Amino acid sequence: MTGVRVRLLTTIAGQLGNPHGVLGKGVAFVLNRGNKRAIAAAVDAAAPATGATVADIGFGGGVGLELLLARVGAEGVVHGIEPSPDMLARARGRFAVELAEGRLALADGALAALPLPDASLHAAITVNTLYFLADLPAACAELARVLRPGGTAVIGIGDPEAMAEMPFTPYGFTLRPVADVMAALSSAGLTVEQRTVPNRPIPHHLLIARKP
Repeated sequence: MTGVRVRLLTTIAGQLGNPHGVLGKGVAFVLNRGNKRAIAAAVDAAAPATGATVADIGFGGGVGLELLLARVGAEGVVHGIEPSPDMLARARGRFAVELAEGRLALADGALAALPLPDASLHAAITVNTLYFLADLPAACAELARVLRPGGTAVIGIGDPEAMAEMPFTPYGFTLRPVADVMAALSSAGLTVEQRTVPNRPIPHHLLIARKP
């Protein structure tokens, strides 16, 4: 493999994990378009009620924020947690009205260290973020910490075998077996259900984790 190809694939992988700069604008569009079906399925699986307090962790292009805002309505609150400064800035512009109304709160952060109080969420979603985590148990413990009793977190991941066929995943992605993610969630004290979303070109698995 040529050095140019390696640099290109490394750049793609890095942008998918942390969209930024001029390329990041295009990546945000691609993320919204490519992930919308899986994100919508995650919102449906989380099933937040009107007026609920919810979060999209690693919201990227922001389609999950839009769907959650519609779901919880005017009395609900959506927290958007995102490590990319450029995606945070993009969301601040796109959702200026919702921010001013207090329906949306945006913060820098990631799954392994969530800037949220204990037991503060009725529901949370995070889609296509686990590939960029070094410490899966810590992330699962954080999800358990911020959920209220009876709350639900939905984790969406691409099928590991299908993901492994993508040319960019060797350059910064950690692909974990679905069973390993479920085990980590269970170890954090959550009960877990698995569903499959026939998303193209990569089927997705939804891991629906509930806090007793």
